[in-house]
Amino acid sequence: MKDTRLFTLKNRNGMTMTVSNLGGIVTELTAPDRDGAFADVLLGRPKVEDYHGSGYMSALIGRVGNRIRKGQFVLDGVRRQITLNAGNPGEKLALHGGVVGFDQRIWACREMASPEGPALEMTYLSPDGEEGFPGNLFVRIVYTLMDINAWRIQYWAVTDAPTVVNLTQHAYFNLNGGVADIRDHVLQMPCSRVTPTGAGLVPTGKVISVARTPLDFRKPTPIGARIDAKHPLLANAGGYDHNYLIDRAGPSLARCAVLDDPASGRRMETWTTEPCVQLYTANFLAKGTRGKNRLVYGPRHGVCLETQHAPDAPNQPGFASIRLDPGEVMQSTTVYAFSTY
Repeated sequence: MKDTRLFTLKNRNGMTMTVSNLGGIVTELTAPDRDGAFADVLLGRPKVEDYHGSGYMSALIGRVGNRIRKGQFVLDGVRRQITLNAGNPGEKLALHGGVVGFDQRIWACREMASPEGPALEMTYLSPDGEEGFPGNLFVRIVYTLMDINAWRIQYWAVTDAPTVVNLTQHAYFNLNGGVADIRDHVLQMPCSRVTPTGAGLVPTGKVISVARTPLDFRKPTPIGARIDAKHPLLANAGGYDHNYLIDRAGPSLARCAVLDDPASGRRMETWTTEPCVQLYTANFLAKGTRGKNRLVYGPRHGVCLETQHAPDAPNQPGFASIRLDPGEVMQSTTVYAFSTY
């Protein structure tokens, strides 16, 4: 694809991040292990154009991340139809922004210096009607490779007409450098509730406790320990593909996950201002997928921690709203912080 460019950021500790202007895709993110050896902790494809066909790998997602039932919602009395690109033959849905989402758009990029570390600013104007969404939406996103060994993502969006927006980053993490799957990664999530799903993995509108279910990661637990359990909450997903409500005390950054790789000693903490996080274990990543660095991937080879508002929020009055009106600014921050143990 023409007009694609790569930008490389490097912090003072030697971490590097390479970003494409195609979909804000992060093609490389290195982090040190307990012995100081660096490895790329993101899954990726040999060519940046292949990322979309591999589960939105490490790309920006919008206008609305995750699922919208039937691709429809009512806004100010008008029923909107978003392009359908997923689901079952009997009930299609809109996934991650429709057929051509933000992950496939060329973003305007500008490298920046900041007190926290090198940064890349990305902007995109989504025109009124794109994929069926109303309003001209201007989006600004800044990736910062912080000198404290953290990847910070800051999101802003404004509109000229009422619309909906739910932005996220679909990074597939693997703290062992991708040489093995993530079943042995140990995960802790201070999240006591989830939104269970029905057909097409669309939330039912209910909120339930994770207690006494395979979804309970309030104590550190290997991801593979219960991923294949015979349980109704896992039946449709083929593993973990669940939206967790974050237990938080206020609107500032809250830690929603700690991911450890015992083999390398790498640790990643996820902090966000968002109310939810989607845990996804690459269940639908095809076996034999060609990865970067001559690696081969398959299901369970990566883990996503997608900070977000709840899926299908426009159709669920009990969920936090993703409506954005003229004069308002949608703003959120997520930080993936790396260390060793």
